[in-house]
Amino acid sequence: MLALAFAALAAGTLAGLARLGWEVPRAASALAALHGPLMAAGFFGTVISLERAVGLGRGWAYGAPVAAAAGALALLAGRTGTAAALGLIAALALLAAALALWRLQPALHGAVGAAGAAAWALGQGAWLAAGAPSAAVPWWAAFLVLTVAAERLELARVLAPPPAARRAFAALAGLLLAGAALAGPVPAAGQPATALALAGLGLWLLRHDVARRNLARPGMPRFLALALLAGHAWLLAAGLLAFAPGAWEPGPARDAFLHALFLGFVFSMVFGHAPMILPAVAGLPVPWTPLFHAHLVLLQLAVALRVAGDLGGMHALAAWGGLLGAAALALFVLVTAGAAALARLRGRDGG
Repeated sequence: MLALAFAALAAGTLAGLARLGWEVPRAASALAALHGPLMAAGFFGTVISLERAVGLGRGWAYGAPVAAAAGALALLAGRTGTAAALGLIAALALLAAALALWRLQPALHGAVGAAGAAAWALGQGAWLAAGAPSAAVPWWAAFLVLTVAAERLELARVLAPPPAARRAFAALAGLLLAGAALAGPVPAAGQPATALALAGLGLWLLRHDVARRNLARPGMPRFLALALLAGHAWLLAAGLLAFAPGAWEPGPARDAFLHALFLGFVFSMVFGHAPMILPAVAGLPVPWTPLFHAHLVLLQLAVALRVAGDLGGMHALAAWGGLLGAAALALFVLVTAGAAALARLRGRDGG
C-alpha cells in the first residue's frame, strides 16, 4: 500500500512539473490533468487511511487504505472513473474507522477527525457527480486541514486551551465544512467562508499548538516544532490568499492559494510527522538526523518562490519554485529512507 502511495506521490509530482512546462517522461506528462487527484486522493488518502487503520487496530479498517491504494493504481492507469469510485469506498471506510475511534474516546478532536473523513467522502462524491476532479478540491482541502488540525488539537491538551478557544476551533471547523459545501453552488458565500476558516485555523494553531514549547529543545523536538509552525504559517497565508480576486478561478492566484495550502501547509506537516508515523505504519525506525532540516528549508523556499512568482506575474519564478518543491519532496524521501536503512543496519550489527 505504501509503495502505491509513493508511486502516486512520484507521478503526481512529475505531473505537476509537466503543468509548469518542465520536461518530464511522457507517461508522467500524460497524467498532468490528474496532478491533484494523485496527490490528495492517491497519496494522502492512502497514507492517512493506513495510519488510522493501524491506530484502530481492527482488520476491517484496512479496507480504507487498500481501496485508496487501488484508486491510486487506477489513476496511474488513467481510469479516472474507477479511481473516483474506489476513493469514495476508501473515504467511507475511513469515516467508519474515524467514528469507531471517536466512540472509543469521545472528544472534540475525534469529531473533527471524523468530519475530515466525511469531507473526503463528499469530495469523492462530488467528483463522481461532476465527472471532474476539480469539483472535489474544496472538500479535499477540508479533509486534509481537518485531519491535521484534529491531531494537533489532541496534543494541544498539554497547554489546556480555555473553553472559549475550543469553541472557536469547533466553529472554524464547521465554517470550513460549510465553505466547502457552498464553494460550488453559492461561491459568493462559500469561498470567503473557506478563506476565513483556513486563516482562522492557521492563527489558532500558531497560538495554541504545543509545538511552541519545543522550540528550545534541540534535535528532533525542535525540528518538529519548526516544521509545524512553518506549516501553520502557510495555512494562515493560504487563507489570506483565498480572499484574493481570482483565487477560485484557474490562474496564478489559484495556483498560489492551492500550493500554499497543499504544499506549504500539508507537506510541512508530513515532513515533521514522518519520523514518528513511519515506525508505526511501516515498522521502520527513522532516527533523527540534522539532514532533516535540508528538505524542510528547501520546501519553504520552494513555496515562497512559487507564491511570489504567481502573485508577481513571473511564471519562470513560479516554475522554479515548482521544481524546487519537487526536489524537496525527493530529498525528503531520500533522507528519510537513508535514515531508516542506516537504523536497520545498525540494528543488525548490534544483534
